[in-house]
Amino acid sequence: MVDAKHVNISLEGQFKLSKAPESKTEDEKALMSKVPYALTVGSLMYAMVYTRPDITQAAGVVSRYMSNPRQEQWRAVSGS
Repeated sequence: MVDAKHVNISLEGQFKLSKAPESKTEDEKALMSKVPYALTVGSLMYAMVYTRPDITQAAGVVSRYMSNPRQEQWRAVSGS
């Protein structure tokens, strides 16, 4: 690990995740019902615990939206 490169992983400059639960449109509800959000966040947490402690802050932020994710949260998780 002595020669490992330092990487800054932060959501602050890349994504603005809203705290207020705005009502979803029917199109967004249909799209998000097909998205594996919880599975993807779970995979991030597995990676965080076992190999990537540097993503702890980002994984914690996106895990807050597990019960009602929106498209903006999915973009933050999937990187698209």
